[in-house]
Amino acid sequence: MHVPDGFIDAPTSVVTGVVAAAAVAVSLRGARRELDERTAPLAGLVAAFIFAVQMLNFPVAAGTSGHLLGGALAAILVGPYTGVLCVSVVLLMQGILFADGGLTALGVNITNMAIVTTVVAYAVFRGLVKVLPRSRRSVTVASFVAALLSVPAAALAFTLMYAVGGTTDVSIGKVAGAMVGVHVLIGIGEATITALTVGAVVAVRPDLVYGARDLRQRLQLRVGGELVDAPAAEPAVPVAARSPRKVWAVGLVTSLVLAGFVSFYASANPDGLEKVAADHGIDKKTEDHSTADSPLADYGVKDITDARLSGGLAGVIGVGVTVVAGSAVFWAVRRRRTDDVSPSSTSTTAGSSA
Repeated sequence: MHVPDGFIDAPTSVVTGVVAAAAVAVSLRGARRELDERTAPLAGLVAAFIFAVQMLNFPVAAGTSGHLLGGALAAILVGPYTGVLCVSVVLLMQGILFADGGLTALGVNITNMAIVTTVVAYAVFRGLVKVLPRSRRSVTVASFVAALLSVPAAALAFTLMYAVGGTTDVSIGKVAGAMVGVHVLIGIGEATITALTVGAVVAVRPDLVYGARDLRQRLQLRVGGELVDAPAAEPAVPVAARSPRKVWAVGLVTSLVLAGFVSFYASANPDGLEKVAADHGIDKKTEDHSTADSPLADYGVKDITDARLSGGLAGVIGVGVTVVAGSAVFWAVRRRRTDDVSPSSTSTTAGSSA
C-alpha cells in the first residue's frame, strides 16, 4: 500500500498532505490523554514492531503478496491517536531511509495507512467490544474483525484518491474491484497477525492494552433489593508498580528477530498495490524515489553483497531507528502531558480561581 511518487498528481498530494498534517497535529494533542506510565514506553516499541512485521510479505494470491499495515494493531494496543502517530513514524522512516513510499506521496500514505486504517479499525473494535461478552477472547475476536475491515477500507480510500488525482487514464471501476478484492485477502493476514499479537499481550498484561482497559467488571452486591458496585479490591501489586520492562524487552527482541532474520524468507512477489498498478497501468508515470541512493534503499545495506546479511542488517537498523525515533516522540508527548497537569500549574489555576 506504499504509494510511490508519480501515482497521484501534485494538487491531490498537497491536499492529502494538509489532511495528514492536521491529523498528526490532532493526534499529538489526543495522545497526551492516552499515554501514561504504562503505554508511553510501549508506543515506540509498537512502531518498531509494525516496521519489522511490514518487512514480512506473505503470499495472498498467484504472484501477489501482502504485508501488515498496522493501524488496527497500534490503535488497539496504545490508543487511536497514538496509533496514528505510530504508523506515521514508521512511514516517515521507510520513506526517508529505505526509499519505500514516495516523499511527495507521504500525505497520501499517512492518510491511507495511518488515518483510515486506525479510524476504521478502532470504530469497529469499540462497537464490537460493547456488544460482545466482556472477556479477553472478545477483545481478540474484535481485533480480528477490526483489522480485517481496515485493510480494504484503506484500499478503497486509495481508489477514491486516484479517481480524483490519478496520473493515468484508467478504469476506476476495474481498479476499485482489483484493489478491494486483493486487499480483502491481505486483510485476512492483517487480522491474523493483529489478533495473535493483541491476544498474546492481553493474556499476560491486559493492563497494557489500551482497548482492554475496561475489560474487568466490577463486582456487584445486592443491597436493599438493588445492585450496587462493591468496593474495588486493592491488587496485590499496584498496576503502576508493575513494570512493562519485560514485555518491552520481549517485544524488542521479537522485532529484531523478525526484521533481521525472518524477513529473509518473506515473499518476493509484488504487494497488492504494485500488482494492481502493473496490471492496470497505474504505474506508467512512476517517478524515481528522492532517496533512491540511500545506503539503506530497498531494505539492503549498500556495498554488502551477501543478500541475507544486507537485508538482515538493514532490518535491524530500521527497528533500532524506529524505536528510538518513536520513543522520543512519545516521551515528549508524555512529558507535555505531565507539564500540563503539574502541581505548579494546578496551584496557579487554583489561585487564579480564588
